[in-house]
Amino acid sequence: MSEEVKHFSDLKLNSWLLAQCESMDLKKPTPIQQNCIPRILMGEDCIGCAKTGSGKTLAFALPILQKLYEDPYGIFALVLTPTRELAFQIADQFAAIGKAINLKKCVIVGGMDMMEQGLELSKRPHIVVATPGRLADHLDSCNTFSLQKIKFLVLDEADRLLGGVFTWQEKDDSGIATVKELDQRYVLCPKDVLDSYLVEVIRMFRTTNKDGSIMIFTNTCKHCQLLSMTLNDVGFTNVALHAMIKQKERLVALNKFKSNHVQILIATDVAARGLDIPTVQLVINHVIPNVPKEYIHRVGRTARAGQNGLAISLITPNDIKLLHAIEDVIGIKLMEYKVDDKEIITILTQISVAKREAEIKLDETDFYEKKMINKQKKLILVSYS
Repeated sequence: MSEEVKHFSDLKLNSWLLAQCESMDLKKPTPIQQNCIPRILMGEDCIGCAKTGSGKTLAFALPILQKLYEDPYGIFALVLTPTRELAFQIADQFAAIGKAINLKKCVIVGGMDMMEQGLELSKRPHIVVATPGRLADHLDSCNTFSLQKIKFLVLDEADRLLGGVFTWQEKDDSGIATVKELDQRYVLCPKDVLDSYLVEVIRMFRTTNKDGSIMIFTNTCKHCQLLSMTLNDVGFTNVALHAMIKQKERLVALNKFKSNHVQILIATDVAARGLDIPTVQLVINHVIPNVPKEYIHRVGRTARAGQNGLAISLITPNDIKLLHAIEDVIGIKLMEYKVDDKEIITILTQISVAKREAEIKLDETDFYEKKMINKQKKLILVSYS
């Protein structure tokens, strides 16, 4: 778009949509909204690419709802997304904007009752938000709904949906990597005492940000669960988000964090992309990701919408090359976050004991059995495909 748009009214949106935007304190459209909304309203196919937190969902939700208002029927639009949590988040945004027209939406994801989902689909909701696998299950197993008359098909996080086939990106990665409001630091620490350094980083942050929200990213379901149990044991109440947790429990955990009932969320990369959690003050990389792009998506949870944010990565000597690779991509040299080693010594035994007790408790549950069952399911699916 050649001229910058200063208000949503400049995008030729209906008055009821403008009122909804105003009620949600949405004032000026973001660049992706400025460029996508007019084209979608004109019926053009559209590909949008923008950094995390730039309002991509509203870029397609607003024009879809305007067209739905003009010609309401179900199923009007289908939104495909790679993760369950993102599906619920998108549906919530549609519901918030569309409540003025009594919008009916339906979320179709794994981990939920298929019969209940089938019943919802048979009622022909206006908007269906789904993960591909579960939607395919419904298309194969029942004939109570049809997608033949949908007006809009949205592929959200298209690069992930298409499994790496769609890999276009901006030539200048550093220009879209991280925002200037984000303070990025690292802590160099021995691998064996990583968790003690993590606890000290949280404690230091809490001395000046008592109610500040923290997201901690680690690389496996096991590490995520162990870390959650360990931190709970030493007094840092938290919730965990990973693939081995049942879907309903994941939603409860996410809602507790988003509503600030719990200030610490520990997650694998399932939560690193797409989830809209606008009030995170600190992101901690408990384990630094192998790919700089994943680092960008993780730290993109903080410093959103012009707010300041802090990202701290725990680095072992073996991670130095990964750190340099990240710095090359984002075009910023990370500064060291100073931690007092004397404080680490005072908590070392406590953290080690808490972690060992967490490992014993985890062994006594069916966590590893669930993990093996999930692996077997994946192998079966691969053999069929």
